[in-house]
Amino acid sequence: MPNPQAKNQVIPASATPTQAARLKKRNQQLNQTAVTRPFLAFALAVLTLLTTTYVGAELFGDFETFAELWESPDLLEAGVAYGFSLMLILGVHETGHYIATRYHRLKASLPYFIPVPFFLGTLGAFIKMRSPMPNRRALFDIGIAGPLAGLVITLPILALGLSQSSIVPLGDESLLSFDALDPSRSMLLLIISKLALGAQLQETSALDLHPLAVSGCLGLIVTALNLMPVGQLDGGHIIHAMYGKKTAAIVSHVARILMLVLAYVYEEFLLWAFLLLFIPAAEPALNDVSELNGPRDFLGLVSLALLIMIILPAPVALKGLVF
Repeated sequence: MPNPQAKNQVIPASATPTQAARLKKRNQQLNQTAVTRPFLAFALAVLTLLTTTYVGAELFGDFETFAELWESPDLLEAGVAYGFSLMLILGVHETGHYIATRYHRLKASLPYFIPVPFFLGTLGAFIKMRSPMPNRRALFDIGIAGPLAGLVITLPILALGLSQSSIVPLGDESLLSFDALDPSRSMLLLIISKLALGAQLQETSALDLHPLAVSGCLGLIVTALNLMPVGQLDGGHIIHAMYGKKTAAIVSHVARILMLVLAYVYEEFLLWAFLLLFIPAAEPALNDVSELNGPRDFLGLVSLALLIMIILPAPVALKGLVF
């Protein structure tokens, strides 16, 4: 591994082609190590595993000190299951972005987690771009890679967690009530719940979620929030890449209005609607006139369909098919 404290070397004019190539490769390795900062990424990941484990244990039981938590194997197991699976979902999401940036030969940091000892145990993860966006294809690929990668790992974790969740009577609970969750509040969640639980799940059933199912549901929420076609969110980048800056600005305003309407009906979306008001507009690519190809346009439409399936409740027709 190259020394991160070392400096780039000037390639002398007298260097042979082989020497010049070696020096150039070494300088590139040094620059990428400085950008990625692997030790910082590792330290933040370890801290976040601790905070998510702690918060996850709090979700499923009561304890006063770490010593009590350590002496409660069931609580500790629940905390680790929640914390590790949530970090896996967030990490894979950001790794998708990172791989896409490397595919387009752009500089970006490794995924950095944000640990907090409250809320969900983390405020998420992010990568920091160090290069300007060259064109709309790169903007699209980087924007969509995160949500799709995150969803690929979210769905099996959610299905496994749902298969171990308990059936409870349905009541007037919100989407984020993990001890009495109404699966029909999300079309995609209802379909996965029925596949995981089969005949056990009835129209009058709610779910007392297993820790893995909690992190899986949070993974769906993170995916949906990022797919919102607003400003600098992944969905905003996708729409910008597909239709251009002007259309993306119009879609962003329409999406904000629709979320306010949805929040009027379902209170759990009020925070989403509020946050979307402060998302800044996306920066245009250096080449902001090049268009996408057919497969990318198709994937963009699939991402919007996934957003709708996650955030909208199941219609009566779908319930009739499921139950």
